Amino acid sequence: MQALDGKVALVIGGTRGIGAAISRRMAADGASVAIVYLSRADEADRFAGELRDRGADIHLTQADVADPAALDRAIDAVTAHFGRLDVLVNVAGMAIVGPLDGYADDAFDRIFALNVRAPFLAARRAARIMREGGRIITIGSIVADRMPGAGATLYAASKAALGGMTRGLARDLGPRGITVNLVQPGPIDTERNPADGPDAAGKRSPLAIPRHGTTDEVASLVAYLASADAGFVTGSTYDIDGGWSA
Repeated sequence: MQALDGKVALVIGGTRGIGAAISRRMAADGASVAIVYLSRADEADRFAGELRDRGADIHLTQADVADPAALDRAIDAVTAHFGRLDVLVNVAGMAIVGPLDGYADDAFDRIFALNVRAPFLAARRAARIMREGGRIITIGSIVADRMPGAGATLYAASKAALGGMTRGLARDLGPRGITVNLVQPGPIDTERNPADGPDAAGKRSPLAIPRHGTTDEVASLVAYLASADAGFVTGSTYDIDGGWSA
């Protein structure tokens, strides 16, 4: 028996990078997987087809989860299709970076809408559906705790907010046996942050392990937090950063 047999996992932002690795791992562990994506529909369809070819039960939905109404519709579609929800993984996020004086007037609202409000609303909506033993996991960033340079004030602030939200949700949902945890990756080899990119060496300089992490390593940590083995783990922040924060 696999760790997530009979479970339904929803991965918001689950077709690329870290999100895609998490979707694969949820499916490999036996879950039926609902995946919400924003754009690049052909790529999302191919990815869903890849998982289905491996025998996974996949439901794919396009939505801009920064829009609360669109997020609600996406979660409603998941529950209508599968009839339940056991694991929520919030991955979708954005970075707005640059000189402080260069931020657009709406930059704060845009980044907090996706990086903070959307995970909160998704968690609140999911909690109405989940049974005892549900799991809520959010992907943050190690810059919440250590900012290596200038230019990412709003990104760091939005990711720092997730720690407080995680602890609050853990208290709110603990009596129902629903756990809530936060995963903070450091430099991970993805399309947006390639290990051979022009800034990659500088990003590795704070690390104790001098390489980029892999998306599968992050997915393995999420898989543990989604499993029954993590039933007494909640309100916690897990750094997977190669020693960035050491």
